[in-house]
Amino acid sequence: MNHVILHQTVIGLETKKLLEKIGDYPDIVIACVGGGSNAGGMMMPFVQDKIKGKKGSPLICVEPTGSPSITKGLLAFDYGDVAGMAPIAFMYTLGHDFVPAPIHAGGLRYHGMSPLISHLVKLGYLEATPSRKLATFEAGIKFARTEGYISAPETDHAIKVTIDEASSVGRR
Repeated sequence: MNHVILHQTVIGLETKKLLEKIGDYPDIVIACVGGGSNAGGMMMPFVQDKIKGKKGSPLICVEPTGSPSITKGLLAFDYGDVAGMAPIAFMYTLGHDFVPAPIHAGGLRYHGMSPLISHLVKLGYLEATPSRKLATFEAGIKFARTEGYISAPETDHAIKVTIDEASSVGRR
């Protein structure tokens, strides 16, 4: 939920500060999204700039096609858990009884989206795009071979869209 995004904003704040130190600003910000904490943490400082009218870089949340809460879900009130014990929140959701495929990136299997991320998508400050599992894994392998780092399956979703955007295969 929203409170998890708060401590994750350290990621975006540090990134923004480092870019300021070298006099730069991102052309685009891309992050994987499951429940919203990773993407929210990275993007919130840049959303603030958009709200204030300072900058307008695209902010893209990449979700798996196996749990596409933003791109295929409904914007509705739903429980935050399968048992129906968590608070009800207004969010993009596939329904709290949604059961994802048993094999997928663990952190991206949640049925819903942070209410804050959901609201920002609805207002147009954030974009969302789905990414297919096998294509994301291929992107992760390509990244490991070229950069020398092994990424998490969740991160591979953002890497896939980043490669697409950098290769002009993306939407821009």
